[in-house]
Amino acid sequence: MLTDPIADYLTRLRNANKAGHRVVEIPGSNLKREMTKILFDQGYILSYKFEDDKVQGTIKIALKYNKFTKEPVIRKIKRISKPGLRKYASSNEMPRVLNGLGIAIVSTSHGVMTSKQAENENVGGEVLCYVY
Repeated sequence: MLTDPIADYLTRLRNANKAGHRVVEIPGSNLKREMTKILFDQGYILSYKFEDDKVQGTIKIALKYNKFTKEPVIRKIKRISKPGLRKYASSNEMPRVLNGLGIAIVSTSHGVMTSKQAENENVGGEVLCYVY
């Protein structure tokens, strides 16, 4: 049993990126599905597919690489709020990642969204991770 499924999700993405894999399979959950949709909408992954074989199913993610340099688009993905130390931010204190070039994924009462969306909707929440 995993104690931190979000950290497992981020680690699988990070390891597949470093190894140069094209596709990575991750055990699914509702939170991971929402995070995957955000990564796709923000242009960090090429595509994704939800396979509901079991109760939760799996998520297949096609990673995105630069055409010319073959470097991964996701340079760094970092867990912020951990089970032992939760990090929260109000709507007017949302973090800016790399001065606006990266994204922070936030879990709010209105669902999982980027910090910019949370700021626009005037909601705060738990800062899950930074991606750039």
